[in-house]
Amino acid sequence: MPPPDASTDAGTESAPESATESSAADRADAQDTLDLRLPDELIALFGTGEPGEQGAAGHPGDADEAGETRTGEGEGAGVRTADRAPAPAVRSAADDLLDNVADWGPATTSAGVFQLVPVCVERDLSLISRWMNDPAVAAFWELAGPDAVTEAHLRGQLDGDGRSVPCLGVLDGTPMSYWEIYRADLDGLARHYPARPHDTGLHLLIGGVADRGRGLGTSLLRAVADLVLDHRAASARVVAEPDLRNTPSVSAFLSAGFRFSAEVDLPDKRAALMVRDRALRAVL
Repeated sequence: MPPPDASTDAGTESAPESATESSAADRADAQDTLDLRLPDELIALFGTGEPGEQGAAGHPGDADEAGETRTGEGEGAGVRTADRAPAPAVRSAADDLLDNVADWGPATTSAGVFQLVPVCVERDLSLISRWMNDPAVAAFWELAGPDAVTEAHLRGQLDGDGRSVPCLGVLDGTPMSYWEIYRADLDGLARHYPARPHDTGLHLLIGGVADRGRGLGTSLLRAVADLVLDHRAASARVVAEPDLRNTPSVSAFLSAGFRFSAEVDLPDKRAALMVRDRALRAVL
């Protein structure tokens, strides 16, 4: 996925590094390469299909600066109510693989009050499809075309088992970004890095040209990573895989408290594996 708005104006303050902090970071890095245990959920899903079949389809690039980015116009997005799409009847709260994203609530950021609102196809398709047809977005997501193309991508997640939840990012009442919150350990990505149980992945695109290149993606990435860690007690890490060539995107993740873990070869790109660790969240 194309990372968010990696603008150069989004600076990071480097926190003083103590011996204890260095040790914690070293341990986290070491675990990246040592923990290869398959998660229980993945084992349980072997009978129903390959992990990642339903996930965030296509693992789009991450939001780059233009495309956190990947953006379409944000015009016409208008103020929308935060009503949620009804969950499939077969899925109960107890079965929710992502701990009820719809109930995570708002986060206060430097840009305003931000909230993830699960996508309702009937309400949101036109807006998201318009974003996907922006050339800066299409270069990473590859979902340009008629509304049916975007609809198939959304329904593939909404009709699945809940391992990926597509959301609108609503800032001060206005939809301005598209997110996919997904179980990285149950996704195809898990074949390409030493996944840990409950790793949570992010895909992001920013919908409006005016919202790119000013550090907004960094602020929202940090806010959403914090929402994940606050509401998913079992998740020790938030991960992302922006295209390695997408320097602005990688920069945005670094500024948002993620660390560069490794280069990984995915089917559609060479990616930078970015990780935000719960243990290091107060430091980075």
